Amino acid sequence: MGESPIPVRRNVDVPEGLWIRCVKCGAMVYRRILEEELRVCPECDYHYRIDARTRLQQLNDPGTFEEVLPDLESTDPLQFTDRIGYKDRLEEAKAASNEREAIIVGKGFIKGRPVIMGVMNPDFIMGSMGAVVGEKVAAAAERAIEEELPLIMVTCSGGARMMEGMVSLVQMAKTSAAIAKLDAAGGLYVVVMTDPTTAGVAASFAFLGDVTLAEPGAQIGFAGPRVIKNTIKAELPEGFQTAEFMLEHGFVDRIVHRKDLRSEIARVIDYCNK
Repeated sequence: MGESPIPVRRNVDVPEGLWIRCVKCGAMVYRRILEEELRVCPECDYHYRIDARTRLQQLNDPGTFEEVLPDLESTDPLQFTDRIGYKDRLEEAKAASNEREAIIVGKGFIKGRPVIMGVMNPDFIMGSMGAVVGEKVAAAAERAIEEELPLIMVTCSGGARMMEGMVSLVQMAKTSAAIAKLDAAGGLYVVVMTDPTTAGVAASFAFLGDVTLAEPGAQIGFAGPRVIKNTIKAELPEGFQTAEFMLEHGFVDRIVHRKDLRSEIARVIDYCNK
């Protein structure tokens, strides 16, 4: 009798992009599982950055968010050019993010509770704050006053947008003044700090919340750790400028896992409305 033929093993093509390697722990994660976990690694709990539209879907009751001021776009007041002109950079950002600016504001509902909400977009020039971002934050605060609703702001930003120079820097004062008006009117302001919340945004409206929440591991601070280390030539504490470090030093009220944010914000609203 002849020997049985050895079965030929055929390679099976795996669709590209089906798996993703976690940037923190290196585990291979099925992309569908990552999306089901709200883009949080199921192995190490690393919270990936997410775009503003995804964040709005995660936080708001389905179909309830109504955007305001969607057509505001940045101009080029300084005719700024570095590697490319600012106008070209804006067009690149619009194409990459499918958005017109680095923040979306509007009215929504979180577990049935009406809120005014702003969500920053890391995909648009790293969520940097120029004149349009400042105007939208101020407009959101004004609407929260008019409708007597809580203002929820989800921050994610590298800071003021250098391509707008002083125009971007004065947005720190503008947004801070708008939040001060909200406070004077007795309004509730809740900030959710995500990775990263830094520089001009951190030094203005991000750190003015009545209640400040943060996602695990988020970088929070003004100048980055490398800049500080190279400037003062000192070893920085372990975990410097992480959400956990900020919680320990009293700059953050609570660290909240992404899957629990909806419930936690609703709980804060209910507690403050008692």
